[in-house]
Amino acid sequence: MQIEVVVNGERRHIPQGQSVQALLEAMRIDPARVAVEMDRRIVKPKDWPRTVLADGAALEIVQFVGGG
Repeated sequence: MQIEVVVNGERRHIPQGQSVQALLEAMRIDPARVAVEMDRRIVKPKDWPRTVLADGAALEIVQFVGGG
């Protein structure tokens, strides 16, 4: 079964029961270089594997960029 979440303002259909960690992996995002906010709360990296996404969740994934 699929649910709908919003990631950085874009609607996505994902498998029900998917965790934040699994979403990052599916999106091919390096978890070492991002911060994740879900429903206006920061989700700590240690909690990503056990934080299950609910239908209608709103996520902001911010990627850190290095430069000089």
